[in-house]
Amino acid sequence: MTVPTLIGERPPATTGRPGLTAQLLRRKPIGQLVSEAENGHGGTGLVRSFGVLQLTMISVGATLGTGILVILGESVPLAGPAIWISFAIAGVAALLSAVSYAEMAGMVPAAGSSYSYTYATMGEGMAWICGWCLVLEYAVSVAAVAVGAGQYVNEALAVFGLALPDAISQPPGDGGVLNAPAIVIVVLAMALLVRGARESAWINTAIVVVKVSILVFFCAVAFTAFNAAHFEPLLPMGAAGVSAAASRVFFSYIGFDAASTAGEEARNPKRDLPRAILLSMLIVTTIYVLVAVAAIGARPWGWFDGTEAALVKILEETTGQPWIALVFAVGAVLAIASIVLTVLYGQTRILLSMSRDGMVPRIFGRVSPRTGTPVAGTLIVGTAVALTAGLVPLGALADATSIGTLFAFALVNVAVIYLRRHRPELTRSFRVPLFPLTPILGAAMCGYLMLNLGADTWVVFGLWMLVGLAVYFGYGRRHSRVAALSHEEYRELSGAASSDTPPAPEPMKAHHS
Repeated sequence: MTVPTLIGERPPATTGRPGLTAQLLRRKPIGQLVSEAENGHGGTGLVRSFGVLQLTMISVGATLGTGILVILGESVPLAGPAIWISFAIAGVAALLSAVSYAEMAGMVPAAGSSYSYTYATMGEGMAWICGWCLVLEYAVSVAAVAVGAGQYVNEALAVFGLALPDAISQPPGDGGVLNAPAIVIVVLAMALLVRGARESAWINTAIVVVKVSILVFFCAVAFTAFNAAHFEPLLPMGAAGVSAAASRVFFSYIGFDAASTAGEEARNPKRDLPRAILLSMLIVTTIYVLVAVAAIGARPWGWFDGTEAALVKILEETTGQPWIALVFAVGAVLAIASIVLTVLYGQTRILLSMSRDGMVPRIFGRVSPRTGTPVAGTLIVGTAVALTAGLVPLGALADATSIGTLFAFALVNVAVIYLRRHRPELTRSFRVPLFPLTPILGAAMCGYLMLNLGADTWVVFGLWMLVGLAVYFGYGRRHSRVAALSHEEYRELSGAASSDTPPAPEPMKAHHS
């Protein structure tokens, strides 16, 4: 049975709309989500060109390097030598949520990621909150990572006795006026995404290979200067310090869910998305812990306090060869570019899904027939992110990203529990092991890490949610397409979706954008 979609339809008059409570609880039928993913917006869909390699590289590209390359120097003073334990704790928390993402991505391969999963399980109100958190997670994390570009550009230039002045390499508040390298990287990523997702994915894959290579190279060099005494005492800041650092470095794991935003561009999403998510988590966690151990082994933990581009400086001091630092610094800039590219990609796909539902303006959902990408949405998001990256310091961005990410991850764990109990007949290409213990632990771990973030971060999060409520009541509530359905239409669509388990999209040959 074909499930009708809402794409391209105008919301009818507000007469007959549900009341506020009913609208907030109204869920979007799963079959409708999958049908919209197949049909696209206004007859133009995204191009299915990704296999498991590209999907895995999207997740690795969006994840690997964020914490190690950018916020290691800010995190080590919180945990001391136990920073590697903080990475491991954050990795376990992310893995518990990753298996829930894998189940949902294999069942509902839509571009909206956890926003779409929440809409199908907990209704429009929670879906909006989740989507608003994802805007914080993706857009702000792109800006936060891009901010670190200036540090590594200066490390590369230092080999030649040059340096960018603080005025154009640091944001206001950190001694500068504008972080020009951050803006340039975001603009280049935006331009590449506008050209086409397939080309962006292959470039990202090449950069990920470089990124993994330079981090493995760092470990090999740092272990030559390894000193076990640097790990004593292991917990100078106590368990609270380890937990605080874990909450901050959780920011380093946000990228694994980027693959789930590619559900509408995967050739065989129900098979490949779960594989890509879990494989990327294994790769990233292993490398993070290795690099953290190697870094602490090479330098005492107090050395990291206030040190920018710490890994480059360790290489310089260990080898005494400036060219090695140059190679690593250039590789780090490429790594940051890869993260910016893939996370910016995820942000545009989240907004595309929200636009289909009427939650944000339709311009974010317009897909170009020529490139198969949401060009206008990419330009708007890219411009906003570039300005944020150029003008806001790193620390505030990293913590704000972590809290939005943790909240969205917790909702996905709850969504898995809900669908197992209420829709057990749905086809699942991957099932969370040790159910319901795993998603319960995943949600609890996210809540615990959120509580360990500072009061300032909670204030920023609260203000962000207040802005989100204003946007929802000012735009989303009035333009919601699911809410615009009459009671009879909604029951008919929900009944159609309940009677049919949507089939997995057939594997398709790669298309050229």
